[in-house]
Amino acid sequence: MARKESPTLTESELRLMNVLWDRGPSTVKDVLDALPAEPPLAYTTLLTTLRILEEKGYLDHEKDGRAFLYKPRVPREQARQSALRHVLSRFFENSAEQLVSNLLKSEKLSSAEMKRLRKLVEEAK
Repeated sequence: MARKESPTLTESELRLMNVLWDRGPSTVKDVLDALPAEPPLAYTTLLTTLRILEEKGYLDHEKDGRAFLYKPRVPREQARQSALRHVLSRFFENSAEQLVSNLLKSEKLSSAEMKRLRKLVEEAK
């Protein structure tokens, strides 16, 4: 039985998902070759993490000759939305206002970023 899809990805899972979102269907070797050399990742660790991602519902695989091709089952934007909903419910009592207020107080935004945010707020009305 497949593991229930998790709302969040670990750092190592996200690292692999980013490769697959950027490259598309890839073999284990393709993913390993696309990863930066630091920190190094063992082939077996990569294979285990891909299997976990598949169990969590983030990946599918298909046989391609002797290799498996892994491909994202969840689009990047959907994973972002899921992670954001998780953070919103866990830390901000499901209040988007609290989240945005916290971001605005703690992050230095450029005037261009503020302008884009104002435009988004106006469009959301």
